[in-house]
Amino acid sequence: MLDRRLIRQEPDAVRDAIARKGLEAPVDEFIKLDEKWRSVTHKRDELKAEMNVASKSIGELMKAGKKEEAEAAKAASASLKAQIQDLEEQERTFESLLEDVELEFPNMPHESAPDGLTPEDNRPVREWGEKPFFAEGTKPHWEIAVEHGLIDFDRASKISGSGFAVYTGIGAKLQRALISLMLDIQTTKNGYDEVYPPALVLGSSLVGTGNLPKFADDLYQADDDLWLIPTAEVPVTNLYRDEIMDGTVLPVKKCAHTPCFRKEAGAAGRDTRGIQRMHQFEKVELVKMVLPERSYDALEELVRDAESVLQALGLHYRVIELCAGDMGDKGCKAYDLEVWAPGIGEYLEISSCTNFEAFQARRANIRFRRGPGEKPEFVHILNGSGLALPRLIAAILESGRLANGDVVLPPALHSYMGIDVISADN
Repeated sequence: MLDRRLIRQEPDAVRDAIARKGLEAPVDEFIKLDEKWRSVTHKRDELKAEMNVASKSIGELMKAGKKEEAEAAKAASASLKAQIQDLEEQERTFESLLEDVELEFPNMPHESAPDGLTPEDNRPVREWGEKPFFAEGTKPHWEIAVEHGLIDFDRASKISGSGFAVYTGIGAKLQRALISLMLDIQTTKNGYDEVYPPALVLGSSLVGTGNLPKFADDLYQADDDLWLIPTAEVPVTNLYRDEIMDGTVLPVKKCAHTPCFRKEAGAAGRDTRGIQRMHQFEKVELVKMVLPERSYDALEELVRDAESVLQALGLHYRVIELCAGDMGDKGCKAYDLEVWAPGIGEYLEISSCTNFEAFQARRANIRFRRGPGEKPEFVHILNGSGLALPRLIAAILESGRLANGDVVLPPALHSYMGIDVISADN
């Protein structure tokens, strides 16, 4: 949600900024409703002032023995009260309509975000590590997983349909080990507080993070107003909904492991092999709430926090700065981390780290005070995956496969797994 004053005072600037994303916003509709809302509230305030004067005069007139004039003042006051109530009802109607329109606005990209509308316009930032070389060739992760009994795709399809996986034996343990490793890195090295939130949330929580109403088709609805989370970003951000924090507690840094559920409605036919794109998957999420003036430094730190997992695992990856048109509705500036999967010969997006500035904070009404008695301000909110499990597992299996079919695990996982190689003997 954008600042109303910004839309009201600089509508062309808002249009131009959102157009950089290849999107449109209902600026004209907002301005018309806003004018009606302000006209009604102005008239209401005028009549309230008149009623206050009339009400005060009643007692004075009664004391002066001017009964008829006092009765006339009472009648005028009653008439003003009825008009005020009517205007207040109009105000509530226009306020509701305004809020509905506001929720349709995408966020504005930061001026430093690259121009462009497609992934081809994204800007490479850096790479880390070397691509592994396989003289004997390699295999895609789905073949490796089946060879070692790590994932049962057929039984998953039987019980749930396409887009699901059953992790079995060492495969299940590998997923559990990675979750523990990632949480340990973020809590002990990067300073995050761990939480384990619900995987079902109210619609208001999804509105707060910008998933509703626009992206309902991508979500699973469990009940009339209960939804499966697409990411832990939703419940973790909403921990602070409708709260005013003491500014001294900022930054707030939370990490959470949860299952995630997505219909992937806009991705039909893409990445259908293996575990690259799933309806249900595990992920560790990082959420930060910071002082507004710190949010862009915090974004760079967030990216490094996500990178630290890939570096601990020794996996080759690259960092991409997203162009305005590829960062989605909610972001002001975003980076993607893409891990190299040698078996399929592709970089796979494994984390997207985004600064939303105050966009989510306005929707969820999350504020802070810099000091006692000072006016509340909206926090700036950032989040990123730290990391998503399926593509991480794919990269580990494909990067560690030996010529004899065994898979060498990264040293960072040895103590968690109790083994250093996945082989036929496990």
